[in-house]
Amino acid sequence: MEQNQSINLQALTGKKDLRIGFLFNHDGLHQIAHSAPIIPWLQRVAPDAQIEILTSSQAQTEAVSSHLDPSLKRPPFHALQQNKFWHIVEKLFGGIMPIRRISDLLSNRKLLAQYDALVVPETTSTVLRTHLKVDKVKLILMPHGAGDRQISFSPSNRHFDLVLLPGKKTQTQMLKADVIRPDANKIVGYPKFDSPTLGSRKKFFDNDKPIVLYNPHFDPKLSSWFEYGEKILDYFANQDRYNLIFAPHVMLFQRTFLGSVEHRTMKLRRTLPQRFKGLPHIHIDTGSMNSVDMSYTRAADIYMGDVSSQIYEFIERPRSAIFINSHEAEWENNDYYKFWNFGEVIEGLDGLDQALLRAETLNPHYAKVQNETFLDSFDFDPERSSSHRAALAIAEFMEADITHIEEEQLVRPAYGNVIPMDLHRKKA
Repeated sequence: MEQNQSINLQALTGKKDLRIGFLFNHDGLHQIAHSAPIIPWLQRVAPDAQIEILTSSQAQTEAVSSHLDPSLKRPPFHALQQNKFWHIVEKLFGGIMPIRRISDLLSNRKLLAQYDALVVPETTSTVLRTHLKVDKVKLILMPHGAGDRQISFSPSNRHFDLVLLPGKKTQTQMLKADVIRPDANKIVGYPKFDSPTLGSRKKFFDNDKPIVLYNPHFDPKLSSWFEYGEKILDYFANQDRYNLIFAPHVMLFQRTFLGSVEHRTMKLRRTLPQRFKGLPHIHIDTGSMNSVDMSYTRAADIYMGDVSSQIYEFIERPRSAIFINSHEAEWENNDYYKFWNFGEVIEGLDGLDQALLRAETLNPHYAKVQNETFLDSFDFDPERSSSHRAALAIAEFMEADITHIEEEQLVRPAYGNVIPMDLHRKKA
């Protein structure tokens, strides 16, 4: 009888409980901090909505859990069912295509179809709509980064019902590329900057020598690692002027064969030689949480890399950067390489010595470009954190009953100057 009364009430009011899932379908942890900070805020602003979390590993479950508010009810977690055969196939073929992720979507299609909306930090999830006929679920994207690479502006973005964006720069680029609709996107800021896992500047060396962060990407065509990686480590191993943090994109050492969906290219990644391990002035990390929680981008004095979007997190505090053009990119006046204007670009390693010496002092021109682009890339609201804004955008889009909350103290990173009003960042 009570059940029938509940059904009748729903029919009279037209309301039903919203079920919103946060889907983390990746074998890495680097995407989690981009959308997980939104979860507790969505619990606050839409308390009647059922928020659930779907993960593909225990490590992901633990990482997402670290972003939750212990004062709020813990959302239900679901472990995605996995087809081990396709996981093995992906490892064998090096990730030239996201076979495992697509397999997990297929294996969990019935579960995923039960949600009113899925919030995701990557674009593979659009397979649900384009190939798996999961049509009634609203797909909401919070991109994992604010980079400029061409793959960031994939046509698959068009399949999202709502795209949440970090700032004006990304919005302008995506509209220009015609990969988002003008009425299906909203600027909310960068929730990762609100992550409770971000800490103060950590100390990785027992001296005060300048710290260089070498952060090569995993893409086999664009990454500097395959041509210059060992030579760069040899250079730093045989000098005593700098400390080096070698912290590549976490996917570089996940597989032996690296594939590029964007460039249809595959390369073998050799094992990291033992001679680089145990040196007091070289810190090697191929995939811990420090690699994804901005510990290294905050600790370094000089950034050295190629195409990783981590450069945008590095410039929260303007510092010198060096970019290695190992793939003969025609990067000048190219929107897909906008970030290479943050520092010096070198074509090989012959000029590395002098480039490092110049980088010990931040060039005022590069500082100006970094500041201006940072403010264009990351939008800040003096009254609401980015995670709060993203949660409101989701709740409004889903027409949830919203509870408005005043933030007594804006959530701010413990280190860095990412809020423009705080210190030296001012718009011209």
